[in-house]
Amino acid sequence: MPPDLAERIEHAYATGAADESLIAALIDALERGQARAAEPDLSSPTGWRVNAWVKQGILLGFRLGTLTPMRWGGVEFLDRHLYPPRAFTLADGVRLVPGGTSIRRGACIRPGVVVMPPTYVNVGAYVGENTMLDSHVLVGSCAQIGARVHLSAGCQIGGVLEPVGASPVIVEDDAFVGGCTGLFEGVIVKRGAVIGAGVMLTRATPLYDLVNERVLRAEGDLPLIVPENAVVVAGSRPSSAPFAQQHGIHLYAPVIVKYRDARTDAATALEETLR
Repeated sequence: MPPDLAERIEHAYATGAADESLIAALIDALERGQARAAEPDLSSPTGWRVNAWVKQGILLGFRLGTLTPMRWGGVEFLDRHLYPPRAFTLADGVRLVPGGTSIRRGACIRPGVVVMPPTYVNVGAYVGENTMLDSHVLVGSCAQIGARVHLSAGCQIGGVLEPVGASPVIVEDDAFVGGCTGLFEGVIVKRGAVIGAGVMLTRATPLYDLVNERVLRAEGDLPLIVPENAVVVAGSRPSSAPFAQQHGIHLYAPVIVKYRDARTDAATALEETLR
């Protein structure tokens, strides 16, 4: 990555003096994994540092881009010309199964990733080595997915570009995210965690830890953080409202029922067979 890229983008964002060569340099750095919207930082309380300048650069690209017809897979689309679909070669080491997948320029897809159709990966996203993106998966703008992660069918990983300082959704190495799940608003899933099918997590969602008898919530400017090796399933809790009690209404509640062990690892080992 050019050593002054961050400074040039911050200056251009403040003054509006951007040009296409600057955005091209950012896109190249993003695809190589040299620039990331967020990166590990052990000094941070979340373990991650947000690089606001990356989002600033992506937003500049949208401002500079013009709506342009582009053909991809024999079909014509209309999109900003600086962010067309990304082309891959054998040298990238990515397995792209045919059938409707689109990965935008400016997304980093590391070697060994398997992409099942249809999948969409947006600009600024990072997907680590040997991760599985199953059918109907969305990896939103600037989302950070670690190595050896399994995003199951129908999984939605939310994106964020504004505010530029907000944390993107982060799923760390060796996590397993079940089918038809949704992770939004900067949720962080720590290393080795298992998110069960149908679980929805946002910054405002309380997470009930049955093992340690606590309720995990986003605090201050920090996002909701799912602990390492936690196994989260979709549960419910009774509503305290009188009308709800009268009618036996329960509210959705994600629950940590255990922490990952050898038995849980065996249950997720099917992914290696599929490769």
